[in-house]
Amino acid sequence: MSRIDESKEFVAVRIAVLTVSDTRELAEDRSGDVLAQRLTDAGHLLADRKIIRDERTEIAEQLRAWCNDEAIDVVISTGGTGLTGRDVTVEAHRDVYEKEIEAFGTVFTHVSMAKIGTSAVQSRATGGVALGTYLFALPGSPGACKDAWDEILSFQLDYRHKPCNFVEIMPRLDEHLRRK
Repeated sequence: MSRIDESKEFVAVRIAVLTVSDTRELAEDRSGDVLAQRLTDAGHLLADRKIIRDERTEIAEQLRAWCNDEAIDVVISTGGTGLTGRDVTVEAHRDVYEKEIEAFGTVFTHVSMAKIGTSAVQSRATGGVALGTYLFALPGSPGACKDAWDEILSFQLDYRHKPCNFVEIMPRLDEHLRRK
Protein backbone atom coordinates (compact mmCIF):
# COMPACT_ATOMS: atom_id res chain seq x y z
CA MET A 1 0.00 0.00 0.00
CA SER A 2 1.11 3.57 -0.64
CA ARG A 3 2.66 5.58 2.16
CA ILE A 4 4.91 8.57 2.81
CA ASP A 5 8.31 8.02 4.41
CA GLU A 6 8.56 11.02 6.74
CA SER A 7 12.27 10.33 7.31
CA LYS A 8 12.99 11.51 3.75
CA GLU A 9 13.13 15.16 2.78
CA PHE A 10 10.50 16.45 0.32
CA VAL A 11 11.87 17.28 -3.15
CA ALA A 12 10.04 20.02 -5.05
CA VAL A 13 9.43 19.23 -8.72
CA ARG A 14 9.13 21.90 -11.43
CA ILE A 15 5.80 21.43 -13.21
CA ALA A 16 4.33 23.15 -16.28
CA VAL A 17 0.56 23.15 -16.84
CA LEU A 18 -0.88 23.21 -20.35
CA THR A 19 -4.58 23.71 -20.97
CA VAL A 20 -5.76 22.60 -24.39
CA SER A 21 -8.87 24.51 -25.47
CA ASP A 22 -10.19 26.46 -28.44
CA THR A 23 -12.45 28.55 -26.24
CA ARG A 24 -10.96 29.06 -22.77
CA GLU A 25 -8.93 32.02 -21.58
CA LEU A 26 -6.84 32.03 -18.39
CA ALA A 27 -9.69 33.65 -16.44
CA GLU A 28 -12.00 30.68 -17.22
CA ASP A 29 -9.39 27.93 -16.92
CA ARG A 30 -10.78 26.09 -13.90
CA SER A 31 -8.92 22.86 -14.65
CA GLY A 32 -5.60 24.64 -15.00
CA ASP A 33 -6.38 26.50 -11.76
CA VAL A 34 -7.05 23.20 -9.97
CA LEU A 35 -3.71 21.76 -11.09
CA ALA A 36 -1.72 24.92 -10.36
CA GLN A 37 -3.25 25.23 -6.88
CA ARG A 38 -2.80 21.58 -5.96
CA LEU A 39 0.79 21.32 -7.14
CA THR A 40 1.85 24.50 -5.35
CA ASP A 41 -0.06 23.50 -2.20
CA ALA A 42 1.94 20.25 -2.27
CA GLY A 43 5.21 22.24 -2.33
CA HIS A 44 6.05 21.89 -6.02
CA LEU A 45 6.92 24.79 -8.32
CA LEU A 46 4.65 26.01 -11.12
CA ALA A 47 7.35 26.38 -13.78
CA ASP A 48 5.06 27.64 -16.55
CA ARG A 49 1.42 27.72 -17.56
CA LYS A 50 -0.16 28.17 -20.98
CA ILE A 51 -3.37 27.72 -22.90
CA ILE A 52 -3.09 26.40 -26.43
CA ARG A 53 -5.61 25.57 -29.17
CA ASP A 54 -6.66 22.00 -30.01
CA GLU A 55 -4.07 21.67 -32.77
CA ARG A 56 -1.93 18.54 -32.72
CA THR A 57 1.24 20.13 -34.10
CA GLU A 58 0.99 23.15 -31.77
CA ILE A 59 0.45 20.94 -28.73
CA ALA A 60 3.40 18.70 -29.68
CA GLU A 61 5.63 21.74 -30.29
CA GLN A 62 4.82 23.13 -26.84
CA LEU A 63 5.45 19.75 -25.20
CA ARG A 64 8.82 19.46 -26.99
CA ALA A 65 9.78 23.00 -25.99
CA TRP A 66 9.09 22.22 -22.34
CA CYS A 67 10.91 18.87 -22.59
CA ASN A 68 13.95 20.80 -23.84
CA ASP A 69 13.71 23.30 -20.97
CA GLU A 70 15.97 22.24 -18.10
CA ALA A 71 13.77 24.23 -15.70
CA ILE A 72 10.83 21.84 -16.24
CA ASP A 73 10.63 18.29 -14.87
CA VAL A 74 6.96 17.48 -15.50
CA VAL A 75 4.25 18.66 -17.88
CA ILE A 76 0.59 18.14 -17.08
CA SER A 77 -1.91 18.96 -19.80
CA THR A 78 -5.66 19.17 -19.38
CA GLY A 79 -8.21 18.92 -22.16
CA GLY A 80 -8.47 17.19 -25.50
CA THR A 81 -8.42 13.59 -24.24
CA GLY A 82 -11.94 12.69 -25.32
CA LEU A 83 -13.32 11.11 -28.46
CA THR A 84 -14.41 14.02 -30.63
CA GLY A 85 -12.63 15.14 -33.76
CA ARG A 86 -10.99 18.11 -32.02
CA ASP A 87 -9.61 15.91 -29.20
CA VAL A 88 -5.99 15.51 -30.36
CA THR A 89 -4.02 15.96 -27.14
CA VAL A 90 -3.33 12.24 -26.74
CA GLU A 91 -2.02 11.99 -30.30
CA ALA A 92 0.21 15.04 -29.73
CA HIS A 93 1.58 13.52 -26.53
CA ARG A 94 2.31 10.24 -28.30
CA ASP A 95 4.11 12.17 -31.06
CA VAL A 96 6.52 13.34 -28.35
CA TYR A 97 6.86 10.30 -26.05
CA GLU A 98 9.99 8.22 -26.04
CA LYS A 99 8.24 5.82 -23.67
CA GLU A 100 4.60 5.62 -22.74
CA ILE A 101 3.55 4.92 -19.17
CA GLU A 102 0.66 2.61 -20.09
CA ALA A 103 -0.38 1.97 -16.50
CA PHE A 104 -1.10 5.67 -15.93
CA GLY A 105 -4.21 5.52 -18.14
CA THR A 106 -5.26 2.26 -16.53
CA VAL A 107 -4.93 3.62 -13.00
CA PHE A 108 -6.70 6.84 -14.00
CA THR A 109 -9.58 4.79 -15.41
CA HIS A 110 -9.78 2.82 -12.17
CA VAL A 111 -9.90 6.05 -10.13
CA SER A 112 -12.51 7.53 -12.49
CA MET A 113 -14.73 4.45 -12.32
CA ALA A 114 -15.18 5.03 -8.60
CA LYS A 115 -16.34 8.61 -9.30
CA ILE A 116 -18.22 8.53 -12.62
CA GLY A 117 -18.85 4.86 -13.31
CA THR A 118 -18.73 3.59 -16.86
CA SER A 119 -18.39 7.14 -18.24
CA ALA A 120 -14.69 6.66 -17.45
CA VAL A 121 -14.35 4.75 -20.73
CA GLN A 122 -14.61 8.06 -22.60
CA SER A 123 -11.29 9.35 -21.29
CA ARG A 124 -7.99 8.63 -22.96
CA ALA A 125 -5.75 9.98 -20.18
CA THR A 126 -2.14 9.09 -20.85
CA GLY A 127 1.37 9.49 -19.50
CA GLY A 128 4.86 9.18 -20.90
CA VAL A 129 8.46 10.32 -20.83
CA ALA A 130 10.51 12.36 -23.30
CA LEU A 131 13.98 13.86 -22.88
CA GLY A 132 13.91 13.13 -19.16
CA THR A 133 10.58 14.93 -18.67
CA TYR A 134 7.35 13.32 -17.50
CA LEU A 135 4.27 14.15 -19.56
CA PHE A 136 0.67 13.55 -18.45
CA ALA A 137 -2.52 14.27 -20.42
CA LEU A 138 -5.66 14.63 -18.31
CA PRO A 139 -9.28 15.29 -19.24
CA GLY A 140 -10.47 18.90 -19.27
CA SER A 141 -12.82 18.74 -16.31
CA PRO A 142 -11.77 20.13 -12.93
CA GLY A 143 -13.04 16.93 -11.28
CA ALA A 144 -10.82 14.75 -13.45
CA CYS A 145 -7.83 16.97 -12.68
CA LYS A 146 -8.55 16.73 -8.95
CA ASP A 147 -8.87 12.94 -9.18
CA ALA A 148 -5.64 12.53 -11.17
CA TRP A 149 -3.69 14.80 -8.80
CA ASP A 150 -5.18 13.61 -5.52
CA GLU A 151 -5.20 9.88 -6.29
CA ILE A 152 -2.12 9.41 -8.51
CA LEU A 153 0.21 12.31 -9.21
CA SER A 154 0.45 13.72 -5.68
CA PHE A 155 1.93 10.38 -4.61
CA GLN A 156 4.06 9.58 -7.64
CA LEU A 157 5.54 13.09 -7.67
CA ASP A 158 6.45 12.90 -3.98
CA TYR A 159 10.00 11.63 -3.44
CA ARG A 160 8.97 10.29 -0.03
CA HIS A 161 6.27 7.99 -1.44
CA LYS A 162 6.89 4.28 -0.91
CA PRO A 163 7.39 1.71 -2.25
CA CYS A 164 8.49 3.76 -5.31
CA ASN A 165 7.80 7.02 -7.13
CA PHE A 166 8.55 8.92 -10.33
CA VAL A 167 10.88 11.43 -8.64
CA GLU A 168 13.46 8.89 -7.47
CA ILE A 169 14.07 7.70 -11.04
CA MET A 170 14.17 11.17 -12.64
CA PRO A 171 17.99 11.26 -12.79
CA ARG A 172 17.96 8.10 -14.92
CA LEU A 173 15.17 8.98 -17.36
CA ASP A 174 17.55 10.24 -20.01
CA GLU A 175 20.49 7.92 -19.34
CA HIS A 176 20.13 6.42 -22.84
CA LEU A 177 20.98 9.84 -24.27
CA ARG A 178 24.23 9.98 -22.30
CA ARG A 179 25.50 6.56 -23.36
CA LYS A 180 28.33 6.53 -25.88
